[in-house]
Amino acid sequence: MPDRPLLEQLIDSLRCLPGVGPKSAQRMALHVLQRDRAGGARLAAVLAEAVRSIGNCRLCRTLSEDDVCGLCANPTRDDSLLCVVENPADVIALEQATGFRGRYFVLGGRLSPLDGVGPAQLGIDQLERRLEELRPAELILATTTTVEGETTAHYLGVLAARHSI
Repeated sequence: MPDRPLLEQLIDSLRCLPGVGPKSAQRMALHVLQRDRAGGARLAAVLAEAVRSIGNCRLCRTLSEDDVCGLCANPTRDDSLLCVVENPADVIALEQATGFRGRYFVLGGRLSPLDGVGPAQLGIDQLERRLEELRPAELILATTTTVEGETTAHYLGVLAARHSI
């Protein structure tokens, strides 16, 4: 890769973002280099720090700079409600759009045997530990309405029944 021109490397690197094809990546790279080098430097620095410092909350698995995220650390959240979502973006959306005051668990995807995603890849063992710890009265399954999302919800429903939820 070092023998390729930096502009080409930058364009290819920007293509890792969702929805960014070759033309959009080229437009972004040229904008940063021609019009906003300071913004590009700030983006690079913050991105590098975020990649280095942001991990997953050990309790709910959402993205967090700390071992335990702010939502899990908040003692006013309702432990009797546990909402299982597919991704951290779902937590953000629910927090912004609803008055949900319970706890979350982030799967990090949905069951998809064809793609090699099974219960182990979704941290189902961690979810079971969380169910044992919280003993929620209600489990809210907020998965997508795709075939994989529905399959995941069904699997989690069976799991919840084993935990008497």
